[in-house]
Amino acid sequence: MKTWLLCGVMAASLAASVLTSAPGSAQTTVKFGYLADPSHEAVMWALKNGKAKSDKIRVEATPLNISALIQATAARSYDVIQTAAVAIPRARERGLDLRIVGTGLRYHASGEGAAIWVKKGSPIKSVADLKGKKLGVYSLGSAGITLIRIALADVHGLNVAVRGGDIEFVEMPAPALPAALASGRIDAATLIHAQAFKAMQTDDFVVVTQTAGDLTKKFGVRMVSAVLAGYGDRLDADSDAYKEFLRVLHASVEYAAKNPGEVFPAVAKATDTDPEFFKAWFTRFSQFPALLSKNDIKAIELLWKRAIELGILKKAPPVMETVWKPAIQD
Repeated sequence: MKTWLLCGVMAASLAASVLTSAPGSAQTTVKFGYLADPSHEAVMWALKNGKAKSDKIRVEATPLNISALIQATAARSYDVIQTAAVAIPRARERGLDLRIVGTGLRYHASGEGAAIWVKKGSPIKSVADLKGKKLGVYSLGSAGITLIRIALADVHGLNVAVRGGDIEFVEMPAPALPAALASGRIDAATLIHAQAFKAMQTDDFVVVTQTAGDLTKKFGVRMVSAVLAGYGDRLDADSDAYKEFLRVLHASVEYAAKNPGEVFPAVAKATDTDPEFFKAWFTRFSQFPALLSKNDIKAIELLWKRAIELGILKKAPPVMETVWKPAIQD
């Protein structure tokens, strides 16, 4: 993993960039900051290795850890940034004209990847059994955990208030969750995708419910946890460059999905990751569509509405006010 991390100091040193023309070339450079994760390196592989090309723009793609992504968003260090869907209202409340240009992470149709796990042999057999128990989560303010809380409330009828609710939420760094669950410090846990994949392989933990599937069945749309965002002034100044960026990024995603035998082993070797993880991620866990659909907009509307009701967001504008209109796909 350390190969793909860029520390906050390095991110800050990039300073507020704008769309530029590469020296000696008519091509415009689009700087893209995205989450440092092996799954995303598979998404980006074709773009980085010349399989997804553009004659119009050059994409400079940089993987960043979460703290660096947050810093880079405020500093406008990149032209397009991958960010949590709930981050858009917060940024705009602070006066940053951050607009949604694409979909970063959408729940997969299979409904896996956002499960609640318990230790094998646990007396917890259903969501109802979570009442009065400790549930480990990686960030209560994140879109992913917000969606899990929405599923527990709207699908399973639990009171998910942080204080006085049916569940005691225990916030801790994601790497600590499996050990905390195994040792009994917590009764149940949410696991990030790499941890969920490992849990499936070892059979140490079992799933109580797949909240992604729960939400899809309840609301009829697949939920969105992360978006791609740009800045209003830059989008207005060179809309063609951003349209081309979305096209070539989507082409990279499609290349990985259609050529797993080429892409997955290469990325597995580069990131020291089990190749089977990529198969699971692309076919069961998540999607990185790049393109924004009308159903994605509905999913984001639902997320923001419930996030306000849960006290995670103070307020949110109408989603369409934050969407870069040329990004919407039929």
